[in-house]
Amino acid sequence: MIELDLTLPLARFPLRVTRTLSGRAVAILGPSGSGKTSLLESIAGLRTKAAGRIAIDGEVLLDTRASRFVPPERRRIGYVPQDALLFPHLTVERNVRFGSPSRNGSDALFREAVSILEIDRLLARHPSTLSGGERQRVALARAIAARPRLLLLDEPLAAVDVALKGRILPYLLRIRDALRIPFLYVTHNGGEARAVAEEAVVVREGAVVFAGAPEQALEWIAQGDPEARFDNILAGTLEAPPPEGGASRGIGVLRIGEARLIVPTEDADPASSLAVFAIAPEDVLVSNRPLVGISARNVLPGAVVALEIGEASGRARIRAQGIEWSALVTKEAVRELELAPGRPAWIAVKTHAFRRLR
Repeated sequence: MIELDLTLPLARFPLRVTRTLSGRAVAILGPSGSGKTSLLESIAGLRTKAAGRIAIDGEVLLDTRASRFVPPERRRIGYVPQDALLFPHLTVERNVRFGSPSRNGSDALFREAVSILEIDRLLARHPSTLSGGERQRVALARAIAARPRLLLLDEPLAAVDVALKGRILPYLLRIRDALRIPFLYVTHNGGEARAVAEEAVVVREGAVVFAGAPEQALEWIAQGDPEARFDNILAGTLEAPPPEGGASRGIGVLRIGEARLIVPTEDADPASSLAVFAIAPEDVLVSNRPLVGISARNVLPGAVVALEIGEASGRARIRAQGIEWSALVTKEAVRELELAPGRPAWIAVKTHAFRRLR
């Protein structure tokens, strides 16, 4: 649990946050320059002008009234900025081991971090030889190996391309679920927030304008963040299709609550395994009437939740079978299909539009 009651003067406005965060993964959302990074730096102890009170699991790290300030190196907080900031003169192994506790069990945690982030083949290399995604994984491993009580992740996927994002996102889920290390995660991507976070905070001009479920935070960031993205990222249980269905080889069923989605699989996928898929908004087709006689295996009835349309195009948010989907639509399509919040809509997604992340 993170207790925040802090104020920090910034160039254009003060950062003021009074909130108690209890989720294992909390998304920090909002437009650039709203104070998100400053919030992380205050929690990490890097902003000495921060005033108020900060406590983690009951331990007070900052209390200006009591003249208490715990220095960053004693807070047991791992911080991964947008730039991985690895030591260029050290190998990957020495980077990861840097700052690791010398007490018993530290080597086991090192091995676990290396295994979860799949960087064992990189240990002898130097940062200059790594790709952007590899550097981010090494930075995450270094933060984990220091045995933190909390991770602060400042847009860890912003500097990598779409393919690398698809590889790193599952590692965040493994950190949350396998290592059970809580983290705060700054992002502009609503799909990432929905897949990774259990709680969301939206910050604008230094103030918290929303705090609650990630699903509900999407509308807030759509209204005020021009950088916001809304990829469809779905996590669920992967199952084999029923034998009587006559399913093709390499096809499985992704179960998310009441929804059953036909997705591509690998032959080695175990039954009832956790899986994460991404679907680009442009691969979600929208209709205003039931869809029949089409090749897409996933046809779901639903309703329009919201429309965010610019001069020519935008996106429709459609809730179907308990899942909120983001679909790319043109202004003409909205008019011709008479799409409007609350009106029924059907979506169709081809099986091979699902891109496996985990």
